[in-house]
Amino acid sequence: MEAVTDRPAWKTLLAFAIIYFVWGSTFLAIRVGVHEIPPFLCAAMRFVVAGLVLFGWMLAKGESLPDRRQWGSISLIALLIFVCDYGLLFWAEQRVASGIAAVMMATIPVFMALAEIIFLRTQRLTVRLAFALLIGIGGVAVLMSHSLNLGGAAIETTGAVALIVGSLSWAAASVLSRVLPLPESKVMSSGAQMLTGGLLLAVVAAGAGEFRRFHPGSVSRGAWFALVYLIVAGSIIGFTAYVWLIHHESPTKVGTYAYVNPVVAVVLGYFVGGEGLGLRTVLGSAFVLISVVVITTAKKQKG
Repeated sequence: MEAVTDRPAWKTLLAFAIIYFVWGSTFLAIRVGVHEIPPFLCAAMRFVVAGLVLFGWMLAKGESLPDRRQWGSISLIALLIFVCDYGLLFWAEQRVASGIAAVMMATIPVFMALAEIIFLRTQRLTVRLAFALLIGIGGVAVLMSHSLNLGGAAIETTGAVALIVGSLSWAAASVLSRVLPLPESKVMSSGAQMLTGGLLLAVVAAGAGEFRRFHPGSVSRGAWFALVYLIVAGSIIGFTAYVWLIHHESPTKVGTYAYVNPVVAVVLGYFVGGEGLGLRTVLGSAFVLISVVVITTAKKQKG
């Protein structure tokens, strides 16, 4: 039985609406942004600004700075999440529809489950879990297959590989974050990770020659708006709502964003972004989402 609370229901509904619909819409915003702003530079600007805001907010509240060991952990996780995951997501969305990118990124729980079974041995492979893993992998195969006659083009191979590597990187970071020393404050830790990740992305952007190719004056208002939306709504407001929910709702309820976001992204991509929605997309997306729902709602059984 849940505890009785006098917390206004509208706050909970608003927070869920933010992590459902704002986060779901960020995939289309990324697609709009990288159409005119080089991908790694676009990601760097998003996370440097958002990271500075969150990190500065925590310092203003009197939170202690991370110590040396924590900075080492922060740097490793920032590399995995913001460079290897988000960096590749921004890069891939030059080649892959935003809705498909969201579905591919929804495979993160699949890889996390595999890591728990194979490496951590904190989860036992049950029939239900095996079914979910096969369905999820099958969904990715449907999206990538060039031989299945399902209508619509298969996802571009290099973009698909980038998204899979990104999902693996996020899963690895999630596993490592359980054992690495990190600041007690989730907001301080995430702000530091965003800032560090943004700076690392800037280094990658410089190495890729993106600063030389970037001409701010030629970027349209739409692309600038997409970047500002990613910073303010996607990172700052979205993350604040997520942290608030983590402290007020069950992890199972909060975790439902993992299978709502792709649906929102696919719908927005079709109706707003003009992206295709053939049988291949519907079938592959359905397989992945069924897999994610089964994995995230399964009770953990230790091996």
